[in-house]
Amino acid sequence: MSRPDAQAIMPQLSQLPAVGLEELTTEAALLTRVDRKYLVPSATARQILSTFSTEARVLEMDGNRTFAYDSVYFDTPELDSYMLAAHGRRRRFKIRTRTYLDSAVSFLEVKTEGAREATVKERIPYEPCDRERLTDEGLAYVNETLAAAIGNVSFGPLKPVLSTRYDRTTLFLPESGSRATIDNDVTWQSPGGQPWVLEDAVVVETKSGSAPGPLDRHLWAHGVRPCRISKFATGMAALHPELPANRWNQTLRRRMPLRPIH
Repeated sequence: MSRPDAQAIMPQLSQLPAVGLEELTTEAALLTRVDRKYLVPSATARQILSTFSTEARVLEMDGNRTFAYDSVYFDTPELDSYMLAAHGRRRRFKIRTRTYLDSAVSFLEVKTEGAREATVKERIPYEPCDRERLTDEGLAYVNETLAAAIGNVSFGPLKPVLSTRYDRTTLFLPESGSRATIDNDVTWQSPGGQPWVLEDAVVVETKSGSAPGPLDRHLWAHGVRPCRISKFATGMAALHPELPANRWNQTLRRRMPLRPIH
């Protein structure tokens, strides 16, 4: 699959000043943050983003401004991670490996819900060759991190249940110290299953403190509101209709055009 042209979604992309990864990490690491997510038809996103005039810088590395991501999500045989999310439980968590395909760098990440629905992400470097499995050291890190974040829990075997791939453009909004990402060609696949791609739509995520950022306000002014979408949980519900999906039913039924990749 060829990489989409991110500038087709954000026409002014090539005119924006660049920000390097080190500066972005220093100025807007936001490992504890509030995420607001939007599922936007590509044509609508293009129209709205073309009028976004707030000062913004775009992440650039080695001359590239769009980067390929690969994530593998892990869960218990009983799908505890998914079920906690599906029923809106507190103390929920996600476990995944994330690989930046352009640089062949991987991390093992544990995400938990902190105070006031803030997302807390902890991660360690991980070998790319291990991204589809949890090593003994990886499982120990997961259990230690979860115990510190949500209490005394311990999981045995954790297996991969879903992989996602997409192409991401990252914006830094220095006025608010916030970030935003635009994800194209979001693709979901169960182990050994057929991949499905989100067609003619992008996922926009804003990452800020408790207050909404300038891109949130711009989207709201144009009638685009946050929606319930999780690359893990919504993807699981879409690929496995037998699972409870009450938190994402509206997104799945009304807004999420998927097509299989043959």
